[in-house]
Amino acid sequence: MTTARQGLTGLLDTEAIRKDFPILERELHDGKKLVYLDNAATSQTPRQVIDTLSEYYEQHNANVHRGVHVLAEEATALYEGARDKVAEFINAPSRNEVIFTKNASEALNLVANMLGWADEPYRVDHETEVVITEMEHHSNIVPWQLLSQRTGAKLKWFGLTDDGRLDLSNLDEIITEKTKIVSFVLVSNILGTVNPVEAIVRRAQEVGALVLVDASQAAPHMVLDVQALQADFVAFTGHKMCGPTGIGVLWGRQELLEDLPPFLGGGEMIETVSMHSSTYAPAPHKFEAGTPPIAQAVGLGAAVDYLSSVGMDRIAQHEHALTEYAVRQLQSVPGLRIIGPTTAEDRGAAISFTLGDIHPHDVGQVLDEQGIAVRVGHHCARPVCLRYGIPATTRASFYLYSSPAEVDALVEGLEHVRNFFG
Repeated sequence: MTTARQGLTGLLDTEAIRKDFPILERELHDGKKLVYLDNAATSQTPRQVIDTLSEYYEQHNANVHRGVHVLAEEATALYEGARDKVAEFINAPSRNEVIFTKNASEALNLVANMLGWADEPYRVDHETEVVITEMEHHSNIVPWQLLSQRTGAKLKWFGLTDDGRLDLSNLDEIITEKTKIVSFVLVSNILGTVNPVEAIVRRAQEVGALVLVDASQAAPHMVLDVQALQADFVAFTGHKMCGPTGIGVLWGRQELLEDLPPFLGGGEMIETVSMHSSTYAPAPHKFEAGTPPIAQAVGLGAAVDYLSSVGMDRIAQHEHALTEYAVRQLQSVPGLRIIGPTTAEDRGAAISFTLGDIHPHDVGQVLDEQGIAVRVGHHCARPVCLRYGIPATTRASFYLYSSPAEVDALVEGLEHVRNFFG
């Protein structure tokens, strides 16, 4: 073992954990073992979640709520049980504050539309302002652009420093008495930056603005305590945290969910319906129109069980040490430039970089030939690429089953890329 890798063992038994993920046994391209480093896009799924989904479809598949037959009652218990698990996982004060969506994008759109249709004091209109940041995923930019175009509200944002941090030097000028909501990412999906939530929330509370935190890159990797964040809404998605696709979560404070209007209309979200008007069910059902993603929610509940059994604190410690090692190793590659923080302090387990004049798509293709899966492009964060004057990046992102050996494989693969392109 190299000196650089000392201290990385013992945090998590990655060899044992990897046995829970069947796909990690795959061999690609002439027998090369899969090195999966695209976890910021989608994590892999453990056998425990796969088995739970299979059992649901084999034994309990039915629509939820209102049904009086056995399968409907079982499906309802599993679906609502998943809500209980998520509520505990994020330390929500009430299970009724947990809304299931199909992904984080829908959760963010849900809030934007609620505020556009809301009564005072929550309504966003032409006299108000919406604040985001330059490092947001497109899912936390476009909904606010649409809302601003529809209502006439002014859209403002925090810029970025040269080292990939939020520039909060003009905090009081960006968040003002006109600000209705501040929506920002907890951990950047492209830069890996962990943002200073406390300072932003404190300023928003001073002016009476709501706060929405996009925790899509945080919930899988660290303890997520919605009460400690002191935000009004928190959004995240299941497929990045060992769960299935097609399931996301919006957490919101109970009093806000009671006051704000629904986003979608349909079955289940109603209390009474006539041809003239309707009244709505209380939260969370007010925001879950139609048949919900039942199996996906059950799968998310199983993923929460799995992550909790490993321990979110231990996962965070493992990833921090691994990211620190990866940053050091990547900085040793000639011509490689990390886009974002170049230390492990206040950063997550996603590292974006460029490699000389080699286009990131070419880097990704050559790595793929070696069985190494990374993400290339602007990662649905094109404003970040524009800010740093680059067309795209290559991104490697780690998770609880990632190992130092995979970091070494990446570095060796990049040397192969350099040699391939001369």
